Amino acid sequence: MSAIAREAGALLMDHFHQHLKVEYKGDADLVTAADRAAELLIRDRIREQWPTHDVLDEEQGLSDQGSEYRWYVDPLDGTTNFAHGYPVFCVSIALERQAREQKGERIAAVIYDPTRDELFSAEPGRGARLNGETIHVSKTAALKESLLATGFPSHKRHKNPNIYFYHQITLRTHGVRRAGSAALDLCNVAAGRYDGFWEFNLNPWDTAAGVLMVEEAGGEVTRFDGSPFELNSRETVASNGLLHEALLAEFKEIFAGRGMEPLPDPREYKR
Repeated sequence: MSAIAREAGALLMDHFHQHLKVEYKGDADLVTAADRAAELLIRDRIREQWPTHDVLDEEQGLSDQGSEYRWYVDPLDGTTNFAHGYPVFCVSIALERQAREQKGERIAAVIYDPTRDELFSAEPGRGARLNGETIHVSKTAALKESLLATGFPSHKRHKNPNIYFYHQITLRTHGVRRAGSAALDLCNVAAGRYDGFWEFNLNPWDTAAGVLMVEEAGGEVTRFDGSPFELNSRETVASNGLLHEALLAEFKEIFAGRGMEPLPDPREYKR
């Protein structure tokens, strides 16, 4: 998996330094030639070595062979960054095994950031690693001392309430970063660079690898209400575990509309 991720990352970097042809899937969802090429490369490598395995990715959807093994692939997480020449993107790959009549268990994950040559990997019970060295979540215990991350959708922004969460959580922490790659955000929680992360409406290929990283690094991942995280839940809250309850409590208050600081009026600010 690491070799595949590195090969796909090298392909992305070759394209990154060239003029890209950008296509649009929707109003603002970008697809690049590099995205498609990396996806084909990863699918080909999986097919060569594990021809009976299922593969689910962003562009081609599910290739269903009826296997107990399923790959979750995002060949370019951070497509908008990539298309604009902003060097924050990665390759994300996870492998799940599903025993008959049981929920699937992710058994391996790799995320590769080719701009920094950082390879994150994780296996259940064996911890998470960055370039071969064991990583752990942070030890920050107070929400007011934390640094968090979030993301915003590239389309249907008017239907997403995250600006309110961003505003309220920013006021209660050291700050909130929005880098544009959910997979790397989760890796940065696992590595202790962020203390937590949340986002609405993520897809399985966005989270399959990164969530395993956080869990194996000693962190916690749930839905917004604290119930167990599932790949199809589209709700993701990840943290170092120490401030998870405090973060969920803030979410509960925001959903209920309690204690909301009003957004500042720019006209008043100008005066």
